[in-house]
Amino acid sequence: MADHVQGLAQLEILCKQLYETTDTAVRHQAEKALVEFTNSPDCLSKCQLLLERGSSSYSQLLAATCLSKLVSRTSNPLPLEQRIDIRNYVLNYLATRPKLAAFVTQALIQLYARITKLGWFDCQKDDYVFRNVIADVTRFLQDSVEHCIIGVTILSQLTNEINQADTTHPLTKHRKIASSFRDSSLFDIFTLSCNLLKQASGKNLNLNDESQHGLLMQLLKLSYNCLNYDFIGTSTDESSDDLCTVQIPTSWRSAFLDSSTLQLFFNLYHSIPPSLSPLVLSCLVQIASVRRSLFNNAERAKFLSHLVDGVKRILANPQCLPDPNNYHEFCRLLARLKSNYQLGELVKVENYPEVIRLIANFTVTSLQHWEFAPNSVHYLLSLWQRLAASVPYVKATEPHLLETYTPEVTKAYITSRLESVHVILRDGLEDPLDDAGLVQQQLDQLSTIGRCEYEKTCALLVQLFDQAAQTYQELLQSTNSSAVDITVQEGRLTWLVYIIGAVIGGRVSFASTDEQDAMDGELVCRVLQLMNLTDSRLAQAGNERLELAMLSFFEQFRKIYIGDQVQKSSKLYRRLSEVLGLNDETMVLSVFIGKIITNLNSGCKRRAGFKYILDLYVSSLTSCLCTYSSVRKLVKLSAVQFMLNNHTSEHFSFLGVNNQSNLSDMRCRTTFYTALGRLLMVDLGEDEDQFEQFMLPLTAAFEAVAQMLSTNTFNEQEAKRTLVGLVRDLRGIAFAFNAKTSFMMLFDWIYPAYMPILQRAIELWYHDPACTTPVLKLMAELVHNRSQRLQFDVSSPNGILLFRETSKMITTYGNRILTLGEVPKDQVYGVKLKGVSVCFAMLKAVLSGNYVNFGVFRLYGDDALDNALQTFIKLLLSIPHSDLLDYPKLSQSFYSLLEVLTQDHMNFIASLEPHVVMYILSSISEGLTALDTMVCTGCCSSLDHIVTYLFKQLSRSTKKRPTPMATDDRFLHIMQQHPEMIQQMLSTVLNIIIFEDCRNQWSMSRPLLGLILLNEKYFADLRNSIVNSQPPEKQQAMHLCFENLMEGIERNLLTKNRDRFTQNLSVFRREVNDSMKNSTYGVNSNDMMS
Repeated sequence: MADHVQGLAQLEILCKQLYETTDTAVRHQAEKALVEFTNSPDCLSKCQLLLERGSSSYSQLLAATCLSKLVSRTSNPLPLEQRIDIRNYVLNYLATRPKLAAFVTQALIQLYARITKLGWFDCQKDDYVFRNVIADVTRFLQDSVEHCIIGVTILSQLTNEINQADTTHPLTKHRKIASSFRDSSLFDIFTLSCNLLKQASGKNLNLNDESQHGLLMQLLKLSYNCLNYDFIGTSTDESSDDLCTVQIPTSWRSAFLDSSTLQLFFNLYHSIPPSLSPLVLSCLVQIASVRRSLFNNAERAKFLSHLVDGVKRILANPQCLPDPNNYHEFCRLLARLKSNYQLGELVKVENYPEVIRLIANFTVTSLQHWEFAPNSVHYLLSLWQRLAASVPYVKATEPHLLETYTPEVTKAYITSRLESVHVILRDGLEDPLDDAGLVQQQLDQLSTIGRCEYEKTCALLVQLFDQAAQTYQELLQSTNSSAVDITVQEGRLTWLVYIIGAVIGGRVSFASTDEQDAMDGELVCRVLQLMNLTDSRLAQAGNERLELAMLSFFEQFRKIYIGDQVQKSSKLYRRLSEVLGLNDETMVLSVFIGKIITNLNSGCKRRAGFKYILDLYVSSLTSCLCTYSSVRKLVKLSAVQFMLNNHTSEHFSFLGVNNQSNLSDMRCRTTFYTALGRLLMVDLGEDEDQFEQFMLPLTAAFEAVAQMLSTNTFNEQEAKRTLVGLVRDLRGIAFAFNAKTSFMMLFDWIYPAYMPILQRAIELWYHDPACTTPVLKLMAELVHNRSQRLQFDVSSPNGILLFRETSKMITTYGNRILTLGEVPKDQVYGVKLKGVSVCFAMLKAVLSGNYVNFGVFRLYGDDALDNALQTFIKLLLSIPHSDLLDYPKLSQSFYSLLEVLTQDHMNFIASLEPHVVMYILSSISEGLTALDTMVCTGCCSSLDHIVTYLFKQLSRSTKKRPTPMATDDRFLHIMQQHPEMIQQMLSTVLNIIIFEDCRNQWSMSRPLLGLILLNEKYFADLRNSIVNSQPPEKQQAMHLCFENLMEGIERNLLTKNRDRFTQNLSVFRREVNDSMKNSTYGVNSNDMMS
């Protein structure tokens, strides 16, 4: 007994050290000791002692947390009786100690919820022992306010717990529990919460009293959790779909047909303090989002009428709306009015004219106060966007009045953004223009709103633009104008250019008229005239935000007015012709390209902030080449011909060697040369002279690097910068040249003349990833047989020579990078794993390119293939298993390479040492459960090749055949020495197919047949184990499923037999799921793995 007391005292000390000490070392030691305690065999009994006798809240928290871990574990779960005892103990503990510390109460309620969820299908004497949740909390609800709060919190936490999937249990099990809870208990809990809210609202609660305030808050949370439940298993990501429909079950109809439910929450909103009303509005948002099909037309009209009346009442009494949380939730509620109901239904509501006026006034006021709750504006704009988009389709005779109020909203948005510029600059506030995502989202919404009553929008924009542009021009011409005034005008013009681009992008071809196209022309003329003015200032003091706005405008204009589908007689082009002399889209394209060239020319001469714009302008150049017709038009332009003939640092400063910038800043050069390469290919054909002319600047750069590397003393930084820029340029060209003729010109240019320079760079700077990664990526691109561009003549040895160079580079880099030793964890990807990943991708590309006959290497004693493969093994063994799956790019390159090796080079895999084979098999085993479907599918394919190889070797060894090779014997011997590896993978694959959400069932089925045939006895034991784990009444059905799985399957791996097995497996999976749907069997995904 004394030992127990002493142990408890020690645990209490450790808890205080963990939660209270400021000494990191002491906290770490306490944490380590407590982890050991949670894993100790007597943890359960000590937790009970801590709860009974512990003197501090921290020890009670530790006990509750440890018990939650114990009941949640999937391996060696607690017996049913023990879990029932813990559940009952927790309820009694909470009932007898209602005034525990809040975090202890929360932890104990979490424990109750976890036990209840995981035991939902557990039976004792034909009774579902964990389902009597309302009975469990009834005694709490009939006691004091503190007990009531605990009871309501239990229901709220349980609803939340069952609604959330956890990663330790299969998704299918979660959905079965969630569906059963929804059907058996959720409506009763929601009804209970509404009844309790009605009682509370009728009692005139004293909300200044902390406990009564807390009770009402928990009741509202419970109601919200019920309404926010994932009723049909679709809401996997709450953040992605805010305007979703709440899929209320039909059995809940009565609650929503009764207007008192809706009225209850609106009444609560007006009667409780602002601290609680956001929860009420959250409930109203969910109620407003119930699926349309829950009602017939008359019922829906009545429900909508009550909803709109409630909204009108809030707008008429806006005292609580200045609270940011209330304001945000109310904006969400307004957005749901249109996301769930049609404009034709809204206009028929009795008070619609008054409500739309109030909503418009509220929106205008909100937009004018742009600094207040900016994240809520999205919902208001969403409402008006949906209303405006519905105007052409509304058939109701009642007036919608949007022609009156939409222009007011448009004007409020535009003028408020312009007015904000001065305030932001004056007060040093955060500029919304810096949040590109938010601006783009709002502009997308405004593009639809602004096209409604477009004449008014256009007139406003023209007026505001002319004022701002005139003031800007006067300031530039004045000798005593201040920089602040110029910046303010540039900010106003930035917003106007963005907005003009947005409203042009909102043009819908079937709904637009010639007059509207002429208006677009007026706006475009003004932006292009402004562009001429700003270009003259680029060299001295360009404005980054204004340049980005121009870019956004170009993109919107290109999408709408440039392309084969645009009518050449468009009024827009007529207006452009009259004002600027631009007669057609080719001339406008010429202006755009000229602008891009101007920016590319001047971008690097100024501050580093323009690097981002430089990248975007290069990307914009590429986006102009999105269609074949665009490329044909562009290549004829004098501006494009200028680029093709003058791509040097003299004309494009970012192509020069800038010692002030980082090597990584040159990434845009690859995109730039991809664009140039695509333009060059249009008329290149077989013209080698034109190609040589184009490559002259790159030839000069290569010669310069070769000259530097040939001397013992050279400027290393300059050499690196020149080389990195050069290989990035070449990679862009190689990516663009996807036809055989053009790619062969590039190949003949670079090989053999310049390949030694790349090899030398790897030797010298292997430790500098900023230098080696671009070189490795260039090589990976050169060996990639994209679009079958690598096709050598039958008399050409180039395929073999190219592989030799690849092998040499992989071997050089691999052997040297391994000499670095231990690399810090936070640097390991950048310094080592990124380069290794590119090497894996390079090797995969060359092995699967179908332009090298790898048999000749061994035949003629060439060790290039062996060197590359052995380097791959060395690199692989230097990487921990965890890293293979932690870094997505490394995972994909490794597993795709492994797939090629097991398919075409299985003899090499079979010749490896046992520890290497086990490492590869372990990596496949772990990859089978990866979240990345590509990785999982690659593992299935690799496993299929290995299993097929093993099966063939075993089949041959049982027949009278010539003696197999020693490597075959060794591989078979390794597999016979370690049968558990293949058996574990059989368990894993079968487990995923039966119990989990298998997204690649076909891929999983391919290796499964081979695994079964290699492990028939183990498969039989596994099958019996699964069948016996079912309830008695389900065992016969499960046994029949397994019988049908193997019906008609022969003992071979021929294609016909595999296809039959795949078909059987689809039926098997469906039947097993049907069998288990109503089963009381608590699926434990690790039972099979033990």
